[in-house]
Amino acid sequence: MTPGPATTVSPWFVRPPSDHPARLFCFPFSGSGASAFSAWPAVLGDAEVCPVQFPGRENRLAHPHYGTYENLAAALAEPLAPLLDRPFAFFGHCAGALPAYESVLRLAALGLPGPACLFVSGQPAPHDASRDRMLTMTRPELRAEVESFVRGRGIEPRPDMVDLGLTVLLRDHAAAGAYRRTEPAAVRCPIVVLHWRDDPDVSLDELQGWRRYADSVEFRVLEGGHYDFMDAPDDLRKVLTCWR
Repeated sequence: MTPGPATTVSPWFVRPPSDHPARLFCFPFSGSGASAFSAWPAVLGDAEVCPVQFPGRENRLAHPHYGTYENLAAALAEPLAPLLDRPFAFFGHCAGALPAYESVLRLAALGLPGPACLFVSGQPAPHDASRDRMLTMTRPELRAEVESFVRGRGIEPRPDMVDLGLTVLLRDHAAAGAYRRTEPAAVRCPIVVLHWRDDPDVSLDELQGWRRYADSVEFRVLEGGHYDFMDAPDDLRKVLTCWR
């Protein structure tokens, strides 16, 4: 499998690739899809923003769920390969940082180019991932989380909307709950760890485990809460252009 020209649009991506000199692949959090990045500009600096669309949600709702992060990384490698013909980086928010990390490992195992940088936002390191408070929540509690999230985006949640969101979230949480990496496997690229100052769920201390995953690990503290990344605030944009 070698990188080559991308001529068709894969269901893994929401728009065809452009001719920009770099790409930023964005991995959404549990229960969400590529629309988590709909408010982001199409280009940051000189890098095209490429949201990744996982199966089992949004326009891929009929596609079988990926099951595990390892399966997700393995399935994503082939559609990614034609797009690795120029410098690129990965960004993953919350649980989306975990398949982003696993994808870096998968690309290396296949002998494919790796990212110039891995950005992880609001997510403890893989060996600490099982501590996520949401993994202990009951179905009614998760439903309340979905409703709260939708309201937080300025939308009054309809029951059918909440039902669908909960279905996606439960499947994603099953994958998150099954994820186990007890020992760090280092990646070759630098890691930039993003902490949101007003995030009530993840503290800066809880992110320190990422230090064991690369020779170069940098921490940045950004203003805002857990979901403020969706609005692509200026501080985040500046960080996401520093790798170029």
